[in-house]
Amino acid sequence: MTAVTTEAEATDVITSEELRLIEWIEEQAKARGNAVISVPSDDNGSGYSFTACAWALHGVPEAVVVGLPEEMGPVLLDAYVDRAAAGVVFEIGKPYTDFFQGVPVVFERVAKGHYLEYFGSAFLVYPEGDFPAVQLVVATPDGHWPWSPDAPEGFDAWQPVLTESGLPESWTAGVDGP
Repeated sequence: MTAVTTEAEATDVITSEELRLIEWIEEQAKARGNAVISVPSDDNGSGYSFTACAWALHGVPEAVVVGLPEEMGPVLLDAYVDRAAAGVVFEIGKPYTDFFQGVPVVFERVAKGHYLEYFGSAFLVYPEGDFPAVQLVVATPDGHWPWSPDAPEGFDAWQPVLTESGLPESWTAGVDGP
């Protein structure tokens, strides 16, 4: 993985903790095909999980999922990377119901302004932030999206859409997307 900053290049720039994280990411990527990093919820917002090395190893966008139960985010992201690395092309704005037993998932492009907050550790792999990223947005079990007027109260805050507007931007909700 040539995109990863080497220890020799980085010793004056990054901490020993960051070097350990780089090693862990590399180990995970070699063993599993990607690394999934999870950040628990806190007073500032819901938890999230994101991939690192999907772009470097497989040429598929890195991905993030926000607001899922802690154990479900990595499962969804691993399924995405495994399928994408095998050649499945996921269309932005198209609902997929085969990830979680009929619960729809849709892909949206992540705006660069959200990269540092939601892909922070991935910058150890891509110091310039030069990677594409998608968000996997998951509907409620009864099919409500965060932008739906009939979504549960606070669902849009718990699972924010990581575009500039906070709404789908790669398609029009209800017209050519969910």
